[in-house]
Amino acid sequence: MNIGQIAKMAQQMQTQMAQVQAELRDATLEATAGGGAVRVVITGAQEIRSIEIDPSAVDPSEVEMLQDLVVAAVNDAIVRSKELERERMSSVAGGLGLPGLPDLGGTSFPR
Repeated sequence: MNIGQIAKMAQQMQTQMAQVQAELRDATLEATAGGGAVRVVITGAQEIRSIEIDPSAVDPSEVEMLQDLVVAAVNDAIVRSKELERERMSSVAGGLGLPGLPDLGGTSFPR
């Protein structure tokens, strides 16, 4: 493999990564906590789109519990989003077939 081929493959990978990042910005995931009392919608780029709280979960004497449910749902949404990003990015890196290229599946790329 010559340097020209490597440069071309790197450019293709860069283009594919930009496409995947755009897809991640548009992809949405949902996570819930408290049996659905709190629902969080997040993008594949870890941007919270919405948080919905079931009115029955709002009890002034249990605000602390509601706060814990919101934190749990947000954290679950972030985990799901990072898993989606890892899957999409590893498919780009894995398709190159460059010898000696480390697995980039766990790498987080700047947005």
